[in-house]
Amino acid sequence: MTLFIGVRRSKWRALQWMRQAAVCGELNSCLRLARGMYLNLPYAREVGHVGEAAGPAMSAGVVDGHDVSPDVLTDVVHWLQKGCVTGQRDPLKALDLLRRVALQGGPYCRNDGCEVLGRPKDFKVCPQCKTARYCGDACQKQDWNAGGHKEKCGTFASESG
Repeated sequence: MTLFIGVRRSKWRALQWMRQAAVCGELNSCLRLARGMYLNLPYAREVGHVGEAAGPAMSAGVVDGHDVSPDVLTDVVHWLQKGCVTGQRDPLKALDLLRRVALQGGPYCRNDGCEVLGRPKDFKVCPQCKTARYCGDACQKQDWNAGGHKEKCGTFASESG
């Protein structure tokens, strides 16, 4: 009898590995990380934040029409530029595509098994860390009891406070 032991799914660890590939300029990783940050998918903004390293990547007109803060937009543009250079694509066209996708809605619920789509304002935010989003009480309870958010919640609350 063969016993197969896998690893527990972790969006946090997956994004950390994706960032490592994006740092090396891998096109799909750069685009997916930028998309996750723009759509505010769980952990994407924390993992993808580059801060001062991004530099002044945007002109004043680029910020118009986007429903994200300029700091997040700067990080998104950083990853788009890094990936689009290797993939020979236009980062501003990729940014416009992200804006159009955000207007249609995305999977913002932090619970791994949830497939509910919507806009960020439609999801309730964890009252402690203000980072995790859930489509409803059932998903929040399921994720908390599975240990998913329970392990990280205090960490984010202490960092932001």
